[in-house]
Amino acid sequence: MTTFTTGAGTLTRDALAVLQPGFTGTTAPDWVRRRLAEGLVSVALFGRNVADPEQVTALTAALRAERDDLLVAIDEEAGDVTRLEVRTGSSFPGNHALGAVDDPALTRRVARELGRRLAACGVNLNWAPSADVNANPDNPVIGVRSFGRDPALVARHTAAYVEGLQSHGVAACTKHFPGHGDTSVDSHHALPQIDLDVTTLHERELRPFRAAIEAGTRAVMTAHIRVPVLDPDRPATLSPRILTGLLRDELGYDGLIVTDGMEMGAVAGTYGLEHGVVLAIAAGADAICVGGGLADEDTVLRLQDALVTAVRSGELPEERLADAAARVRSLAAWTTGMRHSPSAAGDPAPEIGLTAARRAVTVTRAAGPAPVTAPVYVATFSPAPNIAVGDETPWGVGAELERLLPGTATGHFTGPDAGTEALRAAGGRRVVAVVRDEHRHPWMGAALDTLIAAGPDTVVVEMGVPQSTPRGAVHITTHGAARVCGVAAAEAVLAG
Repeated sequence: MTTFTTGAGTLTRDALAVLQPGFTGTTAPDWVRRRLAEGLVSVALFGRNVADPEQVTALTAALRAERDDLLVAIDEEAGDVTRLEVRTGSSFPGNHALGAVDDPALTRRVARELGRRLAACGVNLNWAPSADVNANPDNPVIGVRSFGRDPALVARHTAAYVEGLQSHGVAACTKHFPGHGDTSVDSHHALPQIDLDVTTLHERELRPFRAAIEAGTRAVMTAHIRVPVLDPDRPATLSPRILTGLLRDELGYDGLIVTDGMEMGAVAGTYGLEHGVVLAIAAGADAICVGGGLADEDTVLRLQDALVTAVRSGELPEERLADAAARVRSLAAWTTGMRHSPSAAGDPAPEIGLTAARRAVTVTRAAGPAPVTAPVYVATFSPAPNIAVGDETPWGVGAELERLLPGTATGHFTGPDAGTEALRAAGGRRVVAVVRDEHRHPWMGAALDTLIAAGPDTVVVEMGVPQSTPRGAVHITTHGAARVCGVAAAEAVLAG
C-alpha cells in the first residue's frame, strides 16, 4: 500500500505542471486560462496559433496575465521548420546551411537574433537546435535540420546556437537525444531503430549533446527511437537507462528533459498516449510535449488523470512526479528572471539571416553557360513534406525570380511524369529546375534528366541535402529551403 505525503491537490498541480500542451486558435482559450490557474506551467505554440508577431505578442501577454512565470514553447528551428513565419518562410537559414558555412560566430549571431525575436513575442522556450548528426543522408525526417554529418562540426555549431539563443533568455531545447540522424524511419509514423556500437554512439551521436550540455542548454528533448545497444526494449523517451542512466548520471545533465511529441506514432501507436506519458515521466522525462495533433482540453485532463492515477497505484513514484514538476517550475523561474533583466546580447541584426543564406550558397558552372537575363520558367519539383516541416510554408525561388525577372512563370510538379509535364509547361522558355533532396526521389532525378536533355542551358537549384552530382548549365546548392535561401538562390541564378 502506498502512503502519500502530499494531498490530491498537490498531485494534480504536479501532473499539470509537467504537461506542455498545445491549443487551437490565435487567442488564449478559456480552458487554458483555467488550467494555468490550477497549476499548468507551460503551453506550446504551433503554426496554427501564429498570424504575425504582434498577434503572438498579444497572445502571450494574455496568457501571462494568468501566470507570470509561464513557459511558452515553440518549435522554431528556422530554416525549413518554422512556426513564427509558417506562412511566409523563415528569415533565417536552417542548420544545414549554417553548417555548410561553418562559422560558429555566424551561427551564434543567427541564433541570437532568432532569440531576440522570440523573446520580443513572449516566447521563452524553443524546441531547438537539432543536434542530430546526419549520418544517414536518406533520413526522411532530419536532413537539412542537421548541421551536417561531421560530429565535430555539429558539436561546435550546436554549442554556438545554444549560447546565441539563450543570450536573450530563450531556453534552448537541444534535440533529439540520443541522436536521430541515422534513422531511415520517420518517428512521426513508426518507431525507428538505430543499430550501432557503443563507440560510434559516444564518438558520433553523443558528441553534440555533450557540447550542448557544456554550453549550458536549459533543456534537452528526447527521441522516439530504439537504440538496442542502450536499451533493447524501450525507445529513448521511455527508457530509464537512457534518460536517467546515460543523460543524467553519465553525461551529468541537470536541466529539463522534454519529450518529443507524445502523440507521434512511435509512442502513441505502440504504447498508447496515456501509458506512454506515465512511462516517460517514470523514465526520467520532466515535461510532456503534446499538442501538435491533439490540442484540446480533454487531452490535458486525460493525461493529468493518467499521471495522478499512476501515482496512486504505485506505478509512478510520487517523488519522481514532484521532481519533474519542480524542474519545470525552475526553468520557468529562470526565464522569468531573464525577462526582467536587461539584455546584454547586443543590438538587433535583422539582415543576419540573409547574410548567412548568401554565404551558404554553392554554385557549380558548366563551361560557357549563357547568363540568365530574360524571363524563365521555374519548375519546382515538390516531394511530400514530412510532418516536422509541414505543408503550409512556401519554398523555392519562383516568387523571387518573378520579382527580379518580370514575365517569369512558375509551376509545381511531382510524380513519374513530372519532367515531361514541366517541359510542356515551359513552352520553349529556359528552365530553372528546383529540387529538394534529389537523391531521395528517383522520379525527381528522372525529371532533371528530361529537362537537361531537352535544354542543356537548364539551371538546377537544389534546396535539400546536396548528395547528387551537380548538373545543368548552372547548379546552385542552398542547403535548405528557407525564404532567405530562396532569395539567395535567385540572386545566384542571375549572377550565374
